[in-house]
Amino acid sequence: MAKGSSVQALYELCKKTFAASGTASPSSRPIRKLSSLLDTITPAEVGLREDTMEDERGHGFFGSNLSRNSMRTARWAQPIKYLHIYDCDSFSIGIFCLPTSSVIPLHDHPGMTVLSKILYGSLHVKSYDWIEPPCLAKSGEPDNFPVRLAKLHMDTVLTAPCPTTVLYPKSGGNLHCFTAVTSCAVLDVLAPPYAEEAGRSCTYYHDYPYSSFSTGNRLIGDEQEDDYAWLEAIESPDNLYMRSGEYTGPTVQDFGGKNYSVKKFG
Repeated sequence: MAKGSSVQALYELCKKTFAASGTASPSSRPIRKLSSLLDTITPAEVGLREDTMEDERGHGFFGSNLSRNSMRTARWAQPIKYLHIYDCDSFSIGIFCLPTSSVIPLHDHPGMTVLSKILYGSLHVKSYDWIEPPCLAKSGEPDNFPVRLAKLHMDTVLTAPCPTTVLYPKSGGNLHCFTAVTSCAVLDVLAPPYAEEAGRSCTYYHDYPYSSFSTGNRLIGDEQEDDYAWLEAIESPDNLYMRSGEYTGPTVQDFGGKNYSVKKFG
């Protein structure tokens, strides 16, 4: 363990920031300090060597079809890897390594603050925030599934080096989707982590254009329809290609941590 490592500094600042605030969202000043620290962390400082940053190609998410040409697919498809660094009841730290074209589909972060630092590569981020108070509509289809209105927060490609992004429980793009434009890695801090027993389960969504559904009233005034979407909660994806990877960077000097599940997304 390297006591003076950036990872240790990140852990100590997270512990100071989030342990004191509990489940409440911390104020902007400590979040800015955390963002500034994350901005300085390089791939090498978290154990990502040059040979781990090869431009591997993933099969994506909705576009994958493992039943067709399965032998060919198996040769080039690469999983998203989650590298666990640390987690406790207050926060978690980990790295998602995404091969080119892989997707972490649209999902939420209930009651959570999340900081994401792109360590290398290019990542398309699309994110939304719920419209409050909630605005619901029905599909009109036989199943009559409900949808909820959300406003677009971000729809852009971020390329390292770039500033750390932050989402909050009700702002900053709490619902987001990641698509790897190139092979890339994202260092994530989640506070607090997902926990079903605490009501912080990860829900996935499909987004529909604003014009797809009608409530009888125009809900967005004179604003652009492209800035809004209807989101439908969907079942957890069966074909999200993700597995645990080996974290080889500096360890955290703490004896209270526990294993972090790769099914919990950032």
